[in-house]
Amino acid sequence: MKRSQPAVPAPGQESVWAYPRPPRLEHTAKRLQIWLGGELVADTDWSRQPAFRVLETSHPPGYYLPPDAFAPGVLSRASGSSVCEWKGQATYWTLSGGGRVAPRSGWSYESPTPAFREMAGCVAVYAGQMDECRVAGEVVTPQPGDFYGGWITADVVGPFKGEPGSWGW
Repeated sequence: MKRSQPAVPAPGQESVWAYPRPPRLEHTAKRLQIWLGGELVADTDWSRQPAFRVLETSHPPGYYLPPDAFAPGVLSRASGSSVCEWKGQATYWTLSGGGRVAPRSGWSYESPTPAFREMAGCVAVYAGQMDECRVAGEVVTPQPGDFYGGWITADVVGPFKGEPGSWGW
């Protein structure tokens, strides 16, 4: 499958086509917030515990929040698991907030591979299953498709894995 030409990043932007494969784990000091059912259910605070972003070729960043960033009672373990060739076995989470329940809308790696050990237990969420997710105050656009969980902001350009015609990338 042939991919589209990568967009040329403007100053202050990153191209997801410059991200590595295998993916790279980075700390992020940017404030990450998640709303569900009209309630703020997660909010990071760099001074307590770092949040992370995972950068992988063709994908917008995946953001992983420390468990204590979530309000009490928001996360409950969901059934099933999957395996990422880079990060290891994923655990799924159901998120609840404001009377709304989003089954299997989050995931974590409780015992990740050595390259991702630092983010053990941190939780990522599918932005499209939440009311809203923000990075440094900017409302994110969910990564296209129903499989990937990246968050698109104005500082990243694609094309992005998950768009129509991208299955074989």
